[in-house]
Amino acid sequence: MRKLYEYMSPEQSQIQLMESNDGKDLYMQGLFIQGDVKNQNGRVYPKDEIKRAVENVTSRLNNGETVMGELDHPEELQINLDRVSHIITEMMCNDANGMGKLKVIDTPMGNIARALLKAGAKLGVSSRGSGNVNESGRVSDFDIVTVDIVAQPSAPDAYPKTIYESLFNMRGGSMIHDIAKDYTHDKTSGAKKHLDKSIIDFINELKLR
Repeated sequence: MRKLYEYMSPEQSQIQLMESNDGKDLYMQGLFIQGDVKNQNGRVYPKDEIKRAVENVTSRLNNGETVMGELDHPEELQINLDRVSHIITEMMCNDANGMGKLKVIDTPMGNIARALLKAGAKLGVSSRGSGNVNESGRVSDFDIVTVDIVAQPSAPDAYPKTIYESLFNMRGGSMIHDIAKDYTHDKTSGAKKHLDKSIIDFINELKLR
């Protein structure tokens, strides 16, 4: 078994942003993983593998499990609680593809994701799981751990940026994280403006739109 990460750009995943009627909840919905086609990593996920993996996620949700995802592109399969930005609320199959819906939640990284999306940043999704891959790239025994939110730079064919690492590597990045953390407790317009301004600077630094 090996770790499998498959990035879907905003254009590929056709991500739609939706808000609840009261404007408090933000959702991303679209294509989470493609089946029956060779992807940019040279792998093919057969339709039956996608179907089984999606059904496993749905079963976890139906059994009351919270399927959390991160605002990042982590190297490991386990979830880093300090990087959680959203929860998966639905997954379903559409022909050979795995579709899904996620809810951005009120955590420091969730607040950063929300502010990035509201500011027009290009965010895609990346499935994180495990499976076996044969010499031709065909995947078997596929299991989805979660689906993460990742940032796509504006340059064509650029690799998704790791938001968490980029945040702490840039000047003043740790301060943005602290502002987002504070915003979970202070929802005043002043706090929001402070976070939004910091996020715009972050977007410009990483060229995310």
